[in-house]
Formats: sequence, structure tokens, C-alpha cells
Amino acid sequence: MKKLLALCAAVVLGSCTTDMPSEDRIVTVSSQDLVEARQLFGNLDLASDGRARVHGGYSRGCIGGAEQLPETGPTWQAMRLSRNRNWSHPATVDFVQDLSRFAATQPGWEGLYVGDMSQPRGGPMLTGHRSHQSGLDADIWMLPPDRLNLTAAERENISPISMRRASGAYVNSDWTAQHWAIIREAASDPRVARIFLFPGAKVWMCENETGDRSYLRQIRPWYGHHYHFHVRLSCPSGSPDCEDQAPPPPGDGCDDARQWQADILNPPPPPPPDPNAPPPQPRRELTLADLPQQCSRVLSSDP
Repeated sequence: MKKLLALCAAVVLGSCTTDMPSEDRIVTVSSQDLVEARQLFGNLDLASDGRARVHGGYSRGCIGGAEQLPETGPTWQAMRLSRNRNWSHPATVDFVQDLSRFAATQPGWEGLYVGDMSQPRGGPMLTGHRSHQSGLDADIWMLPPDRLNLTAAERENISPISMRRASGAYVNSDWTAQHWAIIREAASDPRVARIFLFPGAKVWMCENETGDRSYLRQIRPWYGHHYHFHVRLSCPSGSPDCEDQAPPPPGDGCDDARQWQADILNPPPPPPPDPNAPPPQPRRELTLADLPQQCSRVLSSDP
């Protein structure tokens, strides 16, 4: 019986059922359930129909009825258009547009260059992010836009700029008060659950903020995130299947950021090898069966 069940689970040409008693019966497994979900979601060009609704979480979910951020607006441009990742929940589109209007008030900034948001139906991406699956994440470039009439070719080839020094322990000379103001504005927005940013920038803000510090709690140090900052919104209303991340710990998080900084400057010794530990296994790619059941309907829905 075990061999039969294993064979059924491995079939990718159709579905498999048995006539065994209920306690031994396998559920129907379709070929689609066993394909890497990134192949299914990463090759769709358009969103599904219906109103916007998030299913699952940021790293294991999808979105139905996503909205596309227009490629160019009065105060923003979407970058890397060939990736087709300028889709999201309407709340995320609204947030990006609102933040871009604020950015346009800053000296030297015409608005924002917007990096990856989500795919037309969310889900795992062919390359890059493990998150950005639910239409609630957006990458904002650190490069101050001096014009908003870039061609599609320019958007593929222009490079963002890094703000880090000493492997991310400190900001570099390209960091400005305008970067601080824009990130502070984003973190102060009640729609925002988290902003991921390299440790040196968080420490800089901790050391220079003399007013309201409440927004600092939303800014969390994370690897990378020195060419862009990553905004993550909380679950919007009307999406009961959406899974929020646990809220950040109480406080401004500055001690945590300083610990990250200290570990960069003086890396702790690696733990001793465990001779009994199994060899590391490559991380398995998600399949459709790993995602919320609603994602199957999102995937098969008409655009």
C-alpha cells in the first residue's frame, strides 16, 4: 500500500485515486499540485478577475484581482518592466503613489523609482524574492530620480545605488536627509507593517532622531536592502484569508540594530560543527499544494 501511495504522489501526468478503505485512501493529486509553483505563477501575464483579495502570507500566498501600478505616473516610474512585477493589492498601489508624492517634495527627488512589487497573481517568483507573494510588498529604490521619462530600455539598464559602508555597518556619503525623510514617512504610515533596511541606516536614524521615535519600531534591519528599502503592508480589509506577520517587538528596535552593527564589525565565531548533524539539504521549491487552497482558483481564473 505504501508503494502505491508513493507512486500516486509522484505521478505528474494526471491525478491518482485508489479504491482502498477510507483510512488508507489517498486524496486526489493533480499534476499541477506537484509542479513548482514559481513556474505556474511566474509565467502569467495578467491578474485574475474579481475584486482584490489576498490569500495566505507574504512568503506563501497569492493575490486575486491584483491591480497594476501604471508604468509611469506624475511622481513615479516602475523599473525593470520585463519582470512584470508591478502588480499588487490596490492598497499597495495607493501607498506607493502616496509615498511618491511625498518624495517629490524633497530636494533633488522628482518622485520614486519603484522596484519589484508582485507578479500579476502573486505567488512564488521565478527568480529572486521568497516573499512578495501576496501583493503587499514593494521595493523602493534608493536612487533619487532626477527625471521620470526613462525609456523601457533605460529602466532595464539603469542601476540603483548602494547606501552602505563597511558591509552595511554604516551609511556612506550617498545617504542624505532626504532618504531619511522618505523612509520615516513610509514607516509612519499606518498601513505599513514593516520596512526592511540595512543595519547601518537604522542605527544612523536611531542616533539622529530627536523627535517622535515611534516610527523606528517598524524599521527592521535585514540582510541586503542597501540599494532599496522594502515596504511590507499589513493585511487589508476584505481579505479574511490574509496572514499577517507577527508585530515587531515593543520599543524602537535600536538595540537590535546596534547588535546587527556589532556583529558586522566583529563577527561572532561560527558554532562548532556537529558530527552527528545530517548534511544540509537544498531548500525545496514550493508547489501549488504548499499554498492556500484559494491559490488554485486564482491560478485558473480568467484574466
